[in-house]
Amino acid sequence: MPDLHIVSMADAPRVAEAVAALLQELDPTGHRTATTLFPVVTETLSLQSVTGILATDEKGTAGLVMLNDCAAIYAGGRFGEITELWIRPDLRSQGLASRMLHKVREIGATRGWHRIEVGAPNRATWARTLAFYQREGFAEVGPRLRCLL
Repeated sequence: MPDLHIVSMADAPRVAEAVAALLQELDPTGHRTATTLFPVVTETLSLQSVTGILATDEKGTAGLVMLNDCAAIYAGGRFGEITELWIRPDLRSQGLASRMLHKVREIGATRGWHRIEVGAPNRATWARTLAFYQREGFAEVGPRLRCLL
């Protein structure tokens, strides 16, 4: 089973590769690569409000989850947001994502989070992903909207 550790700046290349793989799965027409994402990864990892958990094994990067510390009145104060969660395809449905979410919950408990939120991808295309989160105790609360600046 892959080892888990908190991401450090030394892990930036692995984080960039994992996020590039995730984005490629979500949008195969996109042109984001580990190289183009690397500057954003290093900037993001330098923020105190961002935490990552990296899973590694003998083949390299096995999984990644990235978290943000957030706060909102509706959420009762502090909460966490999962911004990226990716598992290498050959390791899916083997319990790694559940292990990583367990670690996320531990981090949240130590930080006084009242909840953890995640934006799920399109229901029709990613039904297995939605079902996974629901099995892990997440409940649907509606769509997420964005406004690009």
